[in-house]
Amino acid sequence: MSEPQIRPRILEICVDDAEGLTAAVKGGADRIELCSSLGSGGLTPSRGFMELAARAPIPVHALIRPRIGDFVYGEDDIGIMIADIEAARTAGLAGVVLGAARAPGVLDRPVLQRLVSAAQGLDLTLHRAFDVVDDFDAALELAVELGFSRILTSGGARHADAGLETLARLSRRAGGRISIMPGGGVRPGNVARLLAIPGISDVHASSSQPRAADRRLVEFGFVGEEMRQTDEATVRALKTALQLAP
Repeated sequence: MSEPQIRPRILEICVDDAEGLTAAVKGGADRIELCSSLGSGGLTPSRGFMELAARAPIPVHALIRPRIGDFVYGEDDIGIMIADIEAARTAGLAGVVLGAARAPGVLDRPVLQRLVSAAQGLDLTLHRAFDVVDDFDAALELAVELGFSRILTSGGARHADAGLETLARLSRRAGGRISIMPGGGVRPGNVARLLAIPGISDVHASSSQPRAADRRLVEFGFVGEEMRQTDEATVRALKTALQLAP
Protein backbone atom coordinates (compact mmCIF):
# COMPACT_ATOMS: atom_id res chain seq x y z
CA MET A 1 0.00 0.00 0.00
CA SER A 2 1.37 3.38 -0.98
CA GLU A 3 2.08 6.10 1.56
CA PRO A 4 -0.52 8.91 1.89
CA GLN A 5 0.24 11.74 -0.51
CA ILE A 6 0.96 15.22 0.77
CA ARG A 7 -2.01 17.34 -0.30
CA PRO A 8 -2.69 21.06 0.06
CA ARG A 9 -4.99 21.85 2.99
CA ILE A 10 -8.54 22.53 1.85
CA LEU A 11 -11.38 24.10 3.82
CA GLU A 12 -14.77 23.06 2.48
CA ILE A 13 -17.79 24.99 3.78
CA CYS A 14 -21.37 23.81 3.36
CA VAL A 15 -23.91 26.55 2.71
CA ASP A 16 -27.64 26.59 2.03
CA ASP A 17 -28.38 30.16 0.97
CA ALA A 18 -26.89 33.06 -0.98
CA GLU A 19 -25.89 34.94 2.16
CA GLY A 20 -24.01 31.92 3.44
CA LEU A 21 -22.28 31.47 0.09
CA THR A 22 -21.00 35.05 0.21
CA ALA A 23 -19.86 34.65 3.83
CA ALA A 24 -17.97 31.45 3.04
CA VAL A 25 -16.15 32.96 0.08
CA LYS A 26 -15.25 36.14 1.96
CA GLY A 27 -14.11 34.11 4.97
CA GLY A 28 -11.58 32.19 2.89
CA ALA A 29 -13.24 28.87 2.03
CA ASP A 30 -11.39 26.85 -0.59
CA ARG A 31 -14.41 24.88 -1.76
CA ILE A 32 -18.19 25.00 -1.28
CA GLU A 33 -20.66 22.19 -0.73
CA LEU A 34 -23.89 23.71 -2.00
CA CYS A 35 -27.07 22.53 -0.26
CA SER A 36 -30.54 23.45 0.82
CA SER A 37 -32.04 22.71 4.24
CA LEU A 38 -28.88 22.17 6.25
CA GLY A 39 -31.08 21.91 9.34
CA SER A 40 -32.31 18.60 7.90
CA GLY A 41 -28.83 17.33 7.10
CA GLY A 42 -28.71 19.01 3.71
CA LEU A 43 -30.72 18.49 0.51
CA THR A 44 -30.15 19.28 -3.16
CA PRO A 45 -29.95 23.02 -3.88
CA SER A 46 -32.25 24.62 -6.43
CA ARG A 47 -31.21 25.12 -10.05
CA GLY A 48 -31.22 28.88 -9.49
CA PHE A 49 -28.90 28.57 -6.49
CA MET A 50 -26.57 26.35 -8.55
CA GLU A 51 -26.43 28.98 -11.28
CA LEU A 52 -25.65 31.71 -8.77
CA ALA A 53 -22.96 29.62 -7.06
CA ALA A 54 -21.30 28.78 -10.37
CA ARG A 55 -20.12 32.41 -10.46
CA ALA A 56 -18.16 31.96 -7.22
CA PRO A 57 -14.35 32.22 -7.53
CA ILE A 58 -13.81 28.80 -5.91
CA PRO A 59 -15.01 25.26 -6.80
CA VAL A 60 -18.60 24.48 -5.89
CA HIS A 61 -19.98 20.96 -5.46
CA ALA A 62 -23.72 20.36 -5.27
CA LEU A 63 -25.14 17.92 -2.73
CA ILE A 64 -27.40 15.44 -4.53
CA ARG A 65 -29.89 14.27 -1.90
CA PRO A 66 -33.53 14.43 -2.98
CA ARG A 67 -35.26 14.05 0.39
CA ILE A 68 -34.71 13.78 4.11
CA GLY A 69 -34.49 10.37 5.75
CA ASP A 70 -32.46 7.34 4.79
CA PHE A 71 -30.31 6.82 1.70
CA VAL A 72 -32.27 3.91 0.22
CA TYR A 73 -33.64 5.27 -3.05
CA GLY A 74 -36.33 4.01 -5.40
CA GLU A 75 -36.51 4.61 -9.14
CA ASP A 76 -38.29 7.96 -8.79
CA ASP A 77 -35.61 9.19 -6.36
CA ILE A 78 -32.86 7.99 -8.69
CA GLY A 79 -34.45 9.77 -11.65
CA ILE A 80 -34.57 12.99 -9.64
CA MET A 81 -30.91 12.64 -8.65
CA ILE A 82 -29.79 12.02 -12.22
CA ALA A 83 -31.70 15.12 -13.35
CA ASP A 84 -30.17 17.14 -10.50
CA ILE A 85 -26.68 15.98 -11.48
CA GLU A 86 -27.35 17.22 -14.99
CA ALA A 87 -28.57 20.53 -13.54
CA ALA A 88 -25.28 20.88 -11.66
CA ARG A 89 -23.33 20.15 -14.84
CA THR A 90 -25.40 22.60 -16.88
CA ALA A 91 -24.95 25.30 -14.24
CA GLY A 92 -21.18 24.87 -14.52
CA LEU A 93 -20.45 23.48 -11.05
CA ALA A 94 -17.21 21.61 -10.46
CA GLY A 95 -18.59 18.52 -8.75
CA VAL A 96 -21.36 16.67 -6.97
CA VAL A 97 -21.73 14.99 -3.59
CA LEU A 98 -23.39 11.57 -3.77
CA GLY A 99 -24.44 8.61 -1.67
CA ALA A 100 -26.92 5.72 -1.78
CA ALA A 101 -27.62 2.60 0.25
CA ARG A 102 -29.39 -0.63 -0.71
CA ALA A 103 -30.26 -1.40 2.92
CA PRO A 104 -29.39 0.15 6.26
CA GLY A 105 -25.65 -0.30 6.66
CA VAL A 106 -24.72 -1.19 3.06
CA LEU A 107 -23.86 1.13 0.16
CA ASP A 108 -25.81 0.49 -3.06
CA ARG A 109 -23.24 -0.34 -5.73
CA PRO A 110 -25.64 -0.44 -8.73
CA VAL A 111 -27.27 2.90 -7.86
CA LEU A 112 -23.92 4.54 -7.15
CA GLN A 113 -22.65 3.24 -10.50
CA ARG A 114 -25.61 4.90 -12.24
CA LEU A 115 -25.09 8.18 -10.41
CA VAL A 116 -21.34 8.17 -11.07
CA SER A 117 -21.98 7.48 -14.74
CA ALA A 118 -24.41 10.41 -14.89
CA ALA A 119 -21.76 12.60 -13.22
CA GLN A 120 -18.96 11.70 -15.63
CA GLY A 121 -16.46 14.55 -15.79
CA LEU A 122 -17.52 16.06 -12.45
CA ASP A 123 -15.51 15.79 -9.24
CA LEU A 124 -17.08 13.24 -6.87
CA THR A 125 -17.49 13.22 -3.09
CA LEU A 126 -19.11 10.32 -1.23
CA HIS A 127 -21.26 11.93 1.46
CA ARG A 128 -22.01 10.84 5.01
CA ALA A 129 -24.16 7.92 3.94
CA PHE A 130 -20.73 6.37 4.51
CA ASP A 131 -21.06 6.99 8.25
CA VAL A 132 -24.00 4.61 8.65
CA VAL A 133 -22.48 1.61 6.85
CA ASP A 134 -21.49 -1.49 8.79
CA ASP A 135 -18.23 -2.17 6.95
CA PHE A 136 -16.14 0.98 6.48
CA ASP A 137 -13.33 -0.87 4.73
CA ALA A 138 -15.63 -2.31 2.05
CA ALA A 139 -17.32 1.07 1.56
CA LEU A 140 -13.94 2.79 1.18
CA GLU A 141 -12.83 0.26 -1.43
CA LEU A 142 -16.09 0.74 -3.35
CA ALA A 143 -15.58 4.52 -3.33
CA VAL A 144 -12.06 4.06 -4.72
CA GLU A 145 -13.31 1.63 -7.37
CA LEU A 146 -16.05 4.02 -8.52
CA GLY A 147 -13.68 6.97 -8.84
CA PHE A 148 -14.66 9.18 -5.91
CA SER A 149 -12.07 11.81 -5.00
CA ARG A 150 -12.96 11.96 -1.32
CA ILE A 151 -15.16 10.58 1.44
CA LEU A 152 -16.90 13.02 3.79
CA THR A 153 -17.06 11.27 7.16
CA SER A 154 -17.08 11.78 10.90
CA GLY A 155 -15.57 8.33 11.37
CA GLY A 156 -19.00 6.94 12.16
CA ALA A 157 -19.36 9.12 15.26
CA ARG A 158 -21.79 11.95 15.94
CA HIS A 159 -18.89 14.39 15.55
CA ALA A 160 -15.46 13.97 13.98
CA ASP A 161 -13.76 14.64 17.32
CA ALA A 162 -15.21 11.37 18.62
CA GLY A 163 -14.21 9.49 15.49
CA LEU A 164 -10.49 10.31 15.49
CA GLU A 165 -9.35 6.71 15.82
CA THR A 166 -11.56 5.54 12.96
CA LEU A 167 -10.57 8.50 10.79
CA ALA A 168 -6.91 7.64 11.33
CA ARG A 169 -7.52 4.01 10.39
CA LEU A 170 -9.46 5.00 7.27
CA SER A 171 -6.72 7.38 6.22
CA ARG A 172 -4.14 4.62 6.59
CA ARG A 173 -6.25 2.25 4.52
CA ALA A 174 -6.87 4.92 1.88
CA GLY A 175 -3.12 5.20 1.42
CA GLY A 176 -3.42 8.27 -0.79
CA ARG A 177 -5.88 6.59 -3.19
CA ILE A 178 -8.77 8.72 -1.93
CA SER A 179 -9.02 11.66 0.45
CA ILE A 180 -10.65 11.17 3.85
CA MET A 181 -12.36 14.49 4.68
CA PRO A 182 -13.49 14.88 8.31
CA GLY A 183 -16.82 16.60 8.81
CA GLY A 184 -19.26 17.02 11.67
CA GLY A 185 -18.49 19.43 14.48
CA VAL A 186 -15.28 20.72 12.89
CA ARG A 187 -14.28 24.00 14.60
CA PRO A 188 -11.21 26.21 14.98
CA GLY A 189 -10.50 24.55 18.33
CA ASN A 190 -10.29 20.99 17.04
CA VAL A 191 -9.14 21.25 13.42
CA ALA A 192 -5.48 20.79 14.37
CA ARG A 193 -6.27 17.38 15.92
CA LEU A 194 -7.88 16.30 12.67
CA LEU A 195 -5.05 17.59 10.50
CA ALA A 196 -2.55 15.77 12.73
CA ILE A 197 -3.84 12.49 11.28
CA PRO A 198 -1.39 11.46 8.53
CA GLY A 199 -2.95 11.79 5.09
CA ILE A 200 -5.77 14.13 6.10
CA SER A 201 -5.71 17.57 4.52
CA ASP A 202 -9.36 18.43 3.68
CA VAL A 203 -11.88 19.38 6.35
CA HIS A 204 -15.59 20.13 6.04
CA ALA A 205 -17.63 22.48 8.25
CA SER A 206 -20.68 24.70 8.31
CA SER A 207 -19.01 27.47 10.36
CA SER A 208 -22.47 28.63 11.31
CA GLN A 209 -23.73 30.67 14.23
CA PRO A 210 -27.21 30.86 15.77
CA ARG A 211 -29.51 33.54 14.43
CA ALA A 212 -32.68 34.78 16.09
CA ALA A 213 -35.87 33.63 14.36
CA ASP A 214 -38.92 35.84 13.90
CA ARG A 215 -41.52 34.50 16.35
CA ARG A 216 -44.35 34.96 13.88
CA LEU A 217 -42.50 32.86 11.29
CA VAL A 218 -41.87 30.21 13.95
CA GLU A 219 -45.57 30.16 14.89
CA PHE A 220 -46.58 29.63 11.27
CA GLY A 221 -44.04 26.86 10.86
CA PHE A 222 -41.96 28.66 8.22
CA VAL A 223 -38.79 28.37 10.32
CA GLY A 224 -37.64 26.25 13.24
CA GLU A 225 -37.05 27.42 16.78
CA GLU A 226 -33.33 27.74 16.13
CA MET A 227 -31.88 29.16 12.94
CA ARG A 228 -28.22 29.05 11.99
CA GLN A 229 -26.32 31.04 9.42
CA THR A 230 -22.88 30.59 7.86
CA ASP A 231 -20.70 33.20 9.55
CA GLU A 232 -17.83 34.93 7.76
CA ALA A 233 -15.79 35.47 10.94
CA THR A 234 -16.15 31.82 11.93
CA VAL A 235 -15.06 30.69 8.46
CA ARG A 236 -12.05 33.00 8.69
CA ALA A 237 -11.13 31.70 12.16
CA LEU A 238 -11.32 28.11 10.92
CA LYS A 239 -9.23 28.92 7.86
CA THR A 240 -6.60 30.57 10.07
CA ALA A 241 -6.54 27.57 12.41
CA LEU A 242 -6.16 25.27 9.40
CA GLN A 243 -3.24 27.30 8.08
CA LEU A 244 -1.50 27.49 11.46
CA ALA A 245 -1.92 23.83 12.41
CA PRO A 246 1.43 21.98 12.55
